[in-house]
This record gives sequence, C-alpha cells and structure tokens, in this order.
Amino acid sequence: MDLLNTLVDKGLRRELPTREEALAVLATSDDELLDVVAAAGKVRRQWFGRRVKLNYLVNLKSGLCPEDCSYCSQRLGSKAGILKYTWLKPEEASKAAAAGVAGGAKRVCLVASGRGPTDRDVDRVTRTIEAIKEENEGVEVCACLGLLSDGQAGRLRSAGADAYNHNLNTSEETYGAITTTHTYADRVETVQQAQAAGLSACSGLIAGMGESDKDLVDVVFALRDLDPDSVPVNFLIPFEGTPLAKEWNLTPQRCLRILAMVRFVCPDVEVRLAGGREVHLRSMQPLALHLVNSIFLGDYLTSEGQAGQADLDMIADAGFEVEGAGTTTLPRHRADAVAGGGCGSRGAAEQSGCGSHDGGCGPCGGHGAQAAPVADDGEPVAAEVPAARTGAGGQARTDLVAVRRRGAGTDLAPNA
Repeated sequence: MDLLNTLVDKGLRRELPTREEALAVLATSDDELLDVVAAAGKVRRQWFGRRVKLNYLVNLKSGLCPEDCSYCSQRLGSKAGILKYTWLKPEEASKAAAAGVAGGAKRVCLVASGRGPTDRDVDRVTRTIEAIKEENEGVEVCACLGLLSDGQAGRLRSAGADAYNHNLNTSEETYGAITTTHTYADRVETVQQAQAAGLSACSGLIAGMGESDKDLVDVVFALRDLDPDSVPVNFLIPFEGTPLAKEWNLTPQRCLRILAMVRFVCPDVEVRLAGGREVHLRSMQPLALHLVNSIFLGDYLTSEGQAGQADLDMIADAGFEVEGAGTTTLPRHRADAVAGGGCGSRGAAEQSGCGSHDGGCGPCGGHGAQAAPVADDGEPVAAEVPAARTGAGGQARTDLVAVRRRGAGTDLAPNA
C-alpha cells in the first residue's frame, strides 16, 4: 500500500506526514487494519524498541469541579456516582504512589480536579512531590492541576516535578461545544508555561466525543506544533450522569486507526494509551502496544482499569517488556533537548515530534476563561454537544464502565 510505505519512510526519518495522509489513515478499511498496525509498528520500534513505559495515577482531589467539561465525571452538575473527596495528605498520596511504583510504574501522575491551583494548592502539591521522591528514588512525577497562573510552573519544577500534563482534548474549532467555562487558548497557554519553566510537557486528546476525522487530525497537528514530549490518547468513557453518556462511537478498529495516525504524526514522541482502553479496545488491547510505547497501570481517576497484573501479563504475552527505571524513555535527540533547557527551548530543527506526555489525567481547569452562560435560575448552562449515538451493536455498553471504589481516597488497597 503506497500510503503506508510513504508513512513508514517518513516516520523513520522523523519527517512529518501531510494532513491528507493523516486523514487517509483514519479512512482505511478494516481489511487494511493489520497492515496499518504493522506499518505504524515499524515506526514505534525504530524510536522505542519493544519497551512499554508504565505510569500510575494518583487522584489527589476527586469531584466537586466548577468547570463544565461535558466528558468529565467530576464536572459541575455531574450525577455520576464517583468518589468525592478533598486533598489527600502528602503521606496518603505517597502511600498510593508507592503501590504503583511497586507494580513497575516509572512515572507517578498527581491529578487534582478543579479550575486551576491556588498558591496554597501548589504548596500542598510541593509537599506531596517531596514525600513521594523521598520514598521512591528515581521516580518521575508529573503534576496535572488544571490551568496555571504565572510562576506556578516554576514552583512545581523547583519542588522536583519532572513534567506537567494539560490536554488539548479536541480541536480548537469544536472545543466550545465541549466546554464553556474556559477556552482552548487557555489550555495552550498552560502547556507553554510548563515548557518555559523547564517541565517536560504532556498534552493529548480524547477521542469518541462525536468529533470528525478532521477534528482528530486538527488536534494532533496542534499537539505536534506545541511539541510536548508525550501525547496521551484517551478514549471517552461515557459515564452515566454526564452530557456525553450516550456517546458510544468507537470500535476497537477505529481506536487502532486513531493510535496509528498519532504515531505517524508523532513518530519519536512518547505516545501513551490512556483512559478508556479497556472499554473500547477490549480484547484488542495487545495490538495497541505495537503503536504506543506507554500505558497507565491499574485504575484511572474515577474509573477502574483492568487488574495491574493483567496489564503486566498482556505486555509480556505480546512480546514487549516493561521499561526500567534506568532507561531513558525518549530517543536521544529529544532527551538531550529536554536536558538542555526544557521542551520550549528546542530549535526548529528538533521540532519534529508532537505532543507531550500523560493522558487520561487532565482536569478541566482554566484561568482567565470566558464566563459560562447562565440560565434564568442562575444555574450554568451545559454546552451543546453532538447528537448522542450508540456503539456498533446499537447499544450503549454501560456494563464496561466501573466507578473506582478502591485506592486513593478510600480504605481499600489500590489496583496496581
């Protein structure tokens, strides 16, 4: 297939595809799917071998968010029956993080719901980062706290944070239909603030919200322009009690095509398979390892993932290996650029990847945002979203979504 040969050649040279080529990947047929996976797999192995990086989420503060992101179970007005709790103490967060590290996680992602952190919140997270690093030598810490105010990224960096996650989620053109309480530009600004402070940027997307192929390509090319070090790809988990509860648009085959497209556009970037993989890829998860080089271990923020041991078995059975703590994730040309002054310092010659890292862990957040529309009764008006659809079988698979009841914020042991 000429398209795939062209894309492999470009990926091996770190030459970026055109938008037309990216769209063509999404338009391939199911009969061509294994050819697409094999082609993108060659690019993945060129830059990352057969290594799989494990990441572990710790939800520092769950629920009660004032933002109205339509996809989020923690959003304003959500009726999803999720765990709700305020800030974990540093020792509690450190204990939760240790479970993930013991399971093989190389990076711990600290997430807090909300519009963005106050300076007091940054102080809390600083103490938490210090506690985690004191107990777990060599672990990477990524913070994900919403939109940042001036100086906050630098404070997190000084405290020992290695990275900052803030996802773009969808295209600029459709962003206003998903969220009204902050803007797409707010998100871009926060990623740039993290880069300027010397943090490794992590920024990704959510697929399955009713977007078009063009929207998917637009957001991935926007990520490429931002040049984060890792790009998490989330697949919408349609929580009951949220505006997108009936958006069951994804098949395992479409998920694999989306991941392949991201890999071709971001050949040498850490592409992370994030939230929703168990729900939408199901038994085809092992094929995704040929496309991504990073996954989350265990549970997510408000939903349960498959058993941690099942993740480890899947990696081994598919012929891959867990990336060790002493191994640098990024290819040398990208790792050297990060060490030389952060993502934002890369010159034009090095800006050949896309994205950043860590997925599934972006809270709603946003400062300096546009005000949300308000109804006559004073309640915020939810954003209009595309008409809901069910999956290929015509039924919403609510049986596949399990609310997290263990780990951080509970008395039960975490899944790691």
